[in-house]
Amino acid sequence: MPDNRASGVLLPVSALPGPYGIGTMGRAAYDFIDFLASAGQRYWQILPLCPLEAGNSPYMSPSSFAGNPLLLDPEALAEEGLLTKDDLESIQCGNPDRVNYNALRINRTAIFHHAWERAQTQTRYQDELFAFTEHEKGWLSDYVLFMSIRGALKHALLPDWPEDIRRRTPEAVTAYSHSTVERAAYYAFMQMLFFQQWTKLRGYANQKGISMIGDLPIYVSPYSADVWTSPELFLVDDKLRPIRAAGVPPDLFSESGQYWGNPIYNWPQHKASHYGWWRRRAMHMARLYDTVRIDHFRGLHSYWSIPQGSHTAAGGQWEKGPGMELVDILRNVPGLNLIAEDLGDLDQDARDFIDKSELPGMRVLNYAFNGCHDSPYLPHNCPPRSVMYTGTHDTATFMQWLNTMATKEEYNFACDYLSLREDEGYGWGAVRGAWASPSNLAIAPMQDILGLGADARFNVPGTCGEHNWSWRVRGEALNEGVSAHLRQLTRTYQRF
Repeated sequence: MPDNRASGVLLPVSALPGPYGIGTMGRAAYDFIDFLASAGQRYWQILPLCPLEAGNSPYMSPSSFAGNPLLLDPEALAEEGLLTKDDLESIQCGNPDRVNYNALRINRTAIFHHAWERAQTQTRYQDELFAFTEHEKGWLSDYVLFMSIRGALKHALLPDWPEDIRRRTPEAVTAYSHSTVERAAYYAFMQMLFFQQWTKLRGYANQKGISMIGDLPIYVSPYSADVWTSPELFLVDDKLRPIRAAGVPPDLFSESGQYWGNPIYNWPQHKASHYGWWRRRAMHMARLYDTVRIDHFRGLHSYWSIPQGSHTAAGGQWEKGPGMELVDILRNVPGLNLIAEDLGDLDQDARDFIDKSELPGMRVLNYAFNGCHDSPYLPHNCPPRSVMYTGTHDTATFMQWLNTMATKEEYNFACDYLSLREDEGYGWGAVRGAWASPSNLAIAPMQDILGLGADARFNVPGTCGEHNWSWRVRGEALNEGVSAHLRQLTRTYQRF
């Protein structure tokens, strides 16, 4: 959290432009950093960088520590001799506006194996891989074995694995480790490439004065290496199925609540282990980002616990989380600056907990005009220790909300409060309102800066729509005119 006023842009790496079907850590990422610097911005906020599963949500990953190989820059791999010109031409995709994850996975699997085959003939990569494996062995060895076994079992879900390897008996682990050694080396190699590219990209951003804001999902996938490796840390049965699942009751995002399906933590066991898993995770995040937004922060105070067998959030109940004991641990991790995602329906006790944490919370402009003319989300009501957003990855874009979701009263209130003008563009009016707030940090999704509507919404919580997580920005939209206007607003509201 900056000590003085600053601003930034929310844009997932996957949403960057480029010819390879998905945003990557390549040329477009470096160009976007240059765009941010020229626009006077100091922060780039992204979504979790972890691998994706079915549904493509970065909040339901097979690992809390691994990186997403789909974000690798193919051109950088070609420069290193790992891919050929023919490889690059084979992965160029037609639709620049959406990620086709199903096609992407098939396509990337083939060329990544080409890269792995070429790397095995070069001593350099063997030496680098050995060093990387040793340095990251705290999480990497379990992850690559998990992925290798899953591949050998034709991607069977964790509860459907043979009992001996599901329970990690020494004999089974030894047998699978021997039979999948080549597959495991491939997965380790992909992780090495990912962290090499990410470290280089983040270093470039920092050199340009841009800090990276990452995201820490509070929960893990029930089908993850985390659950398989440390089942005692989660409320799961003998088949590693969640006994109780995570979600939320009705809130600002969903009238019927949300059933997420993640396993609930076994908090007494975490406490008994001095929160070692959380410490390792937080230290890992500090290596990746300059600041981390803790997703669903109120879950550390109290969380919605849904019984096994439920398919909706109904029937859940509030349970007590670890509270300030864990927050203090996270706050004291060197180099880890934190933002608390404190949205949703909070009771007074939860609000007091968030205040006591002394972490900056979130304010969202989309929620400021809901019939309450003294909403805490109105820019003038935001405290300096907060982050003012025009919207998030889970909300409608500002233009979508204004044109299709706002009531007439809300529409008129927003137009009057923000002094929205057609000649300026209503999206720019929203950015201006956020930038004018007392919040030390203001963030706008790229969609709001560009004044885009419903087609550019990134995610609809509680749904599995094919358009979720797939939107991409056009390269021509990141032009000098947009940069200059954003720089002007940033200077006007003293956020340089």
